[in-house]
Amino acid sequence: MASKVLMEALSPTMEEGRLVEWKKKEGDPIRPGDVIAEVETDKAVMELVARAEGVLLKQLVPAGSTVAVAKLVGVIGQPGEDISALLGGTPAPKPATTPAPLPPSPAAPPTTGPPAARTEGRTKASPLARKVARERGLDLGAVAGSGPEGRIVLRDLDQAGAASVAAAAAAPAFTAAAGAFQDVPLSQLRKTIAKRLAQSIGPVPTFYLTTEVDMDRTWEAREELNRRGSGDAGKVSFNDIIIKATAAALKAHPACNAWWQDDRIRYWHEVHLSVAVAVDDGLITPVVRHADRKSLRDISAEVKELAGRARERRLKPEEYTGGTFSVSNLGMFDIDQFTAIINPPEAGILAVGSIMERAVVKDGALVPGRRLRLTMSCDHRVIDGATGAGFLRTLKGMLENPLALVY
Repeated sequence: MASKVLMEALSPTMEEGRLVEWKKKEGDPIRPGDVIAEVETDKAVMELVARAEGVLLKQLVPAGSTVAVAKLVGVIGQPGEDISALLGGTPAPKPATTPAPLPPSPAAPPTTGPPAARTEGRTKASPLARKVARERGLDLGAVAGSGPEGRIVLRDLDQAGAASVAAAAAAPAFTAAAGAFQDVPLSQLRKTIAKRLAQSIGPVPTFYLTTEVDMDRTWEAREELNRRGSGDAGKVSFNDIIIKATAAALKAHPACNAWWQDDRIRYWHEVHLSVAVAVDDGLITPVVRHADRKSLRDISAEVKELAGRARERRLKPEEYTGGTFSVSNLGMFDIDQFTAIINPPEAGILAVGSIMERAVVKDGALVPGRRLRLTMSCDHRVIDGATGAGFLRTLKGMLENPLALVY
């Protein structure tokens, strides 16, 4: 009996996936566990494996298509098996590029503004929504439905109309020449970044705390550590030291090592640090688990390994979820100071700038010194001002006296 191949939820937050490449062709023999295709999730490129035995009878979506979770992408069965009944009503995947709009329906009244109405036969919408769309000249195909099974209802038209008016008001009053721009469809990672940041910066009541750290001793300690190391692979970075110090400070201030959970606050006894890593299409935060228990060299090796696989989009879901606090470092880009956006449900994130050489006063004399600015973004529902300040004071003390971190 034929079996469906569905787009599986390959990460905890995945809602749709882009089928990057078919690894099996139609007619190829299949065994359970065989890799059928590669799928780009919201975080990484994962393998879609077979759950049945037979041959791949049908590829229902081409490579490059975006498909919602639980939708049919292929069929496995026996050679020559009739699968017509199984294929009935299969929804079409989202194309890899945005299709051109259809011409206006002859039955539709003339429109007075964008977008123009088009044929509605394939669009699920309530009768009232269809009527109002015709009256307003709205394109139902460009409206996201919030009703049952994605059906468009009246409130969706109201939201689309408001967005259209705002866009029209903000749009420049000219027609761009051909080739003047390029529209690039969002990747799964970029879609997730946009969604997560919208969830954070709006609903989360955030405040920021900044401190400046004397890094002269840490600078000397790192140079000595790396002189004693074995080659480039064993070298410790400033980021590794900051991760280690942050983990130790969180252990001393568990009120900052917490998640907001709507009806409760979860205080973690374990320190799992999310470390922001830039990738081609955004960023991802692999997690250094039990960072407070690991040595500097262990942290250094783990961060290098995780960052490498993050850039190759080969992280497993358990390697980029479950962080209890985040660190984001832009110091290598010559950024003096910045504020980072909290990654819910975490309650805090540390933004790390460059180590800058400044003129500072020591013992009444003006001398050169190396200074680092750290800015902590705090969810005020979890972390109060004094609580965050106490954490930063401890972290500052550890970085200004780093010998306790070297073990």
